[in-house]
Amino acid sequence: MTTSQNTPPTHNDTLHQIASDMVAYARKRGATASAAEVSEAIGQGVSVRQGEIETIEYTRDKGLGVTVYLGNKRGNASTSDFSEQAVRDTVDAALNIARFTAEDDCAGLPEQSMLATEFSDLDLYHPWKINVEQAVDLARECEQAALDTDRRISNSEGASVNVHEANFVHANSLGFIGGFPTSRHSMSCSVIAGKGEHMQRDYWYSVARNAHDILRVDEIGRIAAERTVRRLKARKLPTMQCPVLFEAPVAASLFGHFVQAVSGGSLYRKSSFLLDRMDQAVFSDVVHVDDVPDIARGLSSSSFDDEGVRTRRRTIVDEGMLRGYFLSSYSARKLGMQTTGNAGGTHNLIVRSGTDDFSGLLRKMQRGLLVTELLGHGVNPVTGDYSRGAAGFWVDGGEIQYAVEEITIAGNLKDIYKSIVAVGRDVLVQGSRQCGSVLVEQMSVAGS
Repeated sequence: MTTSQNTPPTHNDTLHQIASDMVAYARKRGATASAAEVSEAIGQGVSVRQGEIETIEYTRDKGLGVTVYLGNKRGNASTSDFSEQAVRDTVDAALNIARFTAEDDCAGLPEQSMLATEFSDLDLYHPWKINVEQAVDLARECEQAALDTDRRISNSEGASVNVHEANFVHANSLGFIGGFPTSRHSMSCSVIAGKGEHMQRDYWYSVARNAHDILRVDEIGRIAAERTVRRLKARKLPTMQCPVLFEAPVAASLFGHFVQAVSGGSLYRKSSFLLDRMDQAVFSDVVHVDDVPDIARGLSSSSFDDEGVRTRRRTIVDEGMLRGYFLSSYSARKLGMQTTGNAGGTHNLIVRSGTDDFSGLLRKMQRGLLVTELLGHGVNPVTGDYSRGAAGFWVDGGEIQYAVEEITIAGNLKDIYKSIVAVGRDVLVQGSRQCGSVLVEQMSVAGS
């Protein structure tokens, strides 16, 4: 048997035609403006546990959506049916919704001058021609590498291989039309060490546009095993104030809260702990943050945002000073500003690295808590209050001493950001936010 993944997503020409037809039909039916998006995606995933196949999954998703405007009234409708009649019915449904919607002075398409007219090849599409048997073999190899790393690995939660391809086209009545295919592939492994009440688990994964950029399967398995074993014999800590080093895989979450706080929706609703802070210090002066949409093979790269507005490199934080927001056309109008090309969110958010590697950060901290896992969702986006369960390691003399668990770290994000001492150069690319480990001068640690 040589089963392979589903056929590739629909060619761009077909999606272009459907999107164009939706916009043209909306105009014919009386819309003063409209925007349409058509997309299709395929996926294949396999997982194994203890060498046996657990799941084989194929997915094929498709959909189209249209937003229409009757003056300042807005309506939206969507469907997964690409037939000509379904397209027309969807547009008609959106128009009917718009007729009963309240007027909104901020509703409407972006300014035409802001729309993208050039589309760079960002090298985002790399199909992975791998059949099920080959994917299963890779997952087994990954899991076995973890099991062979250390005799204390007692069980496995499995390994998985996932393949994903997608294609989309966005069009609007101002004449914009653009789209491109993308791919995103990943491998992961999760294992268990110890026995009885003293078991620990951890995992590792790698993701990339091109399968050749994913870590080798034996490396993924080895890292998952080593991260699991080092958590054995975890202890509790007494309650204290101490420096905290966020390991790179969890440090990115600190900047996720920042992104939410300076995004248009939070700002115009006045539900952000960073209201009215433009051109003020919100981080310590070691922090620099850029929004970079044009990284080749970047996991969030694009020549335009979800509205067709052209994207550009921007400095968001410069030496701790807030220099930019993340705005769509709608949120920009609510704030009396101009869109930043961030409808749909950030692009590749890059926190610039300092000079220290991970070992250097441990030495700089000398004595404190290394956080490798965060638990719960105790973050208040309005006040900035931060309280999360955590696990990690106690550090003394600049070296890891022992694992710790069942602790809570707390503070306020406004204070945490200004207490960042260093950002490491141990950057991991596992998503749209990229940063190294982050050392915070002091936080509250609640333990036993």
